[in-house]
Amino acid sequence: MQFIDTHAHLYQTEFENDLDNILLNCKNNCIEQVLIPNVDAESWPLMLELHNKYPSQIKMMLGIHPCYVQENYSELLNKMMIDFDAQKYVAIGEIGIDLYWDKSTLQIQQDAFVDQIRWAKKVNLPIVIHARESFNEIFEIIDQEINEKLRGVFHCFTGGETERDKILSYPNFYFGIGGVVTYKNSNLPKVIPEIPNELLVLETDAPYLSPVPHRGKRNEPNYLVNTAQKLAEIKNLTLQEIAQITTQNAKKLFAV
Repeated sequence: MQFIDTHAHLYQTEFENDLDNILLNCKNNCIEQVLIPNVDAESWPLMLELHNKYPSQIKMMLGIHPCYVQENYSELLNKMMIDFDAQKYVAIGEIGIDLYWDKSTLQIQQDAFVDQIRWAKKVNLPIVIHARESFNEIFEIIDQEINEKLRGVFHCFTGGETERDKILSYPNFYFGIGGVVTYKNSNLPKVIPEIPNELLVLETDAPYLSPVPHRGKRNEPNYLVNTAQKLAEIKNLTLQEIAQITTQNAKKLFAV
């Protein structure tokens, strides 16, 4: 049995004292690989450092998180494009639109999202989408940019039936299922049954959104099994079947 955590921010300070032990435990707990998304200029070198130290366990994505998009975002994006090595990265991410924290930056978030989608199509990599209070804005852009090359995952999917069905209308888009699915007030147990198994991947978003029974504590890749157990319950499958399905999906989407 093997799992892949398709989204975790292991370069953050929450892990600076025990990351070696965490990744050792990952091996013991069947967490085969952890995919790490970039968020800004500061996280980029930290992510590279981790990948160089744990090349077989840690795989990287490159992009600018919508909460870190600034007026001069194109300068950072151009630097990323110039230094880009397609052999090093498995996706363009974490990108998207976030209207929870700051609605005043919507225009530059939209511009940056479009630029990074087009970059992903050019280098033939999937995109990892951050969508917070912004599904409609994101769908509007994807409707304009969709073609046979565009594929990806809606990271930390927390939408309802309407958002689920819209995503299902796109070819080659997956649903990232994280710890929120285990929460008592989550609507995901009602939404997930109609998502085809072949479009589900697992993630932690560590150090955020710890699943029950670890809610309120620092999240880590080893808690992925709690999310997997809940997904198995929703899908009426065994834990081993969920591991096989989601790992196979992650390998197909990210070519890891």
